[in-house]
Amino acid sequence: MAYTLKINEQLVEVDAASDTPLLWVLRDHLGLTGSKYGCGSGYCGSCTVHMDGSAVRSCQLPISSLDGRAITTIESLDKQHPQLIGAWVRENVAQCGYCQAGQLMSAAALLNASAHPTDQEIDAAMTGNICRCGTYVRIRSAIHHAAAERTSTGASE
Repeated sequence: MAYTLKINEQLVEVDAASDTPLLWVLRDHLGLTGSKYGCGSGYCGSCTVHMDGSAVRSCQLPISSLDGRAITTIESLDKQHPQLIGAWVRENVAQCGYCQAGQLMSAAALLNASAHPTDQEIDAAMTGNICRCGTYVRIRSAIHHAAAERTSTGASE
């Protein structure tokens, strides 16, 4: 069946079975390979994207449930959150890098919801995004730095 989706501000048509997870639509049908397959059960967070601005696990969303929803992937995050990307690099967050797309998407959703998140808000928002390298302290620091930089430059969502 054909579905029209709004991905990264662009309408795209995808021919896929109704139960095809968004992750596979993004990767296999649209060539957007930034979102990663981790566990396939929504536990690890590697596949995190935004749906209508909220962080969601794309491995758990069937394409049939996305009608009228706006999907944002890691491929367009640099336009929306340049301070977050910069802070991630400055804090040397990534090691192996596998979880980073999901981590960044969850962090961006948090910053969209809270201009100055506390450590507790960061921990809550990032729960479920598993980093095998254990860079959680750097992730928290990068989020704090990105929030401060967004405020000082007047950037907001």
